[in-house]
Amino acid sequence: MIDTLIFDFGDVFINLDKQGAMQNALNLFKMETFEKDMITTNMLYEVGKITTEEFIEFYKLKFPYLEDQQIVKAWNYILRDFPKYRLEFLQKIAQENRYKIILLSNTNDMHIDYIKSNISFYEEFKGCFDAFYLSQEIQLRKPNQEVFDFVLENNNLNPEHCFFVDDTKENTDMAESLGIKVWNIDETREDVIDLFNLKNIYF
Repeated sequence: MIDTLIFDFGDVFINLDKQGAMQNALNLFKMETFEKDMITTNMLYEVGKITTEEFIEFYKLKFPYLEDQQIVKAWNYILRDFPKYRLEFLQKIAQENRYKIILLSNTNDMHIDYIKSNISFYEEFKGCFDAFYLSQEIQLRKPNQEVFDFVLENNNLNPEHCFFVDDTKENTDMAESLGIKVWNIDETREDVIDLFNLKNIYF
């Protein structure tokens, strides 16, 4: 029996434009592909190993023609709208008090700052969760097993009683290997509000 719901954030609640953001950044950097040091820096930032200031400084040194705000804007380009009906769906689950609700997201400070400034109901959203884990704060990221172990241990959870929703197959594959039931949501044709209509899942 499922007693805990673990949700990703991007492309589960807030819509993302991954391809658009990638192309926008490549255009800005005047490149055809990201270089290894850029990918490494992005990963370090996402797990809090470097600060926002250090992240921006890296890109300014690499691309001296860029201003701080151009880098910030390019980094946040991926973030799109957050349909309020998804908040209402989550609030209904929280009000029913049948499940422990956890957010587990690979999210960094710049993205959260942008969301706080542009999504009027962010605090209401956050308030629906019993635990709210962002990769930069806990210095762990999906799909590494350590982050799932961290969530399970810190909340005293039985993986077989947990259900995890994420748009990235690597992440759901790792969770599933630990005994967690999963939904690798396809954001192009599925919506988190249909969670309880899934077949073969016993909520």
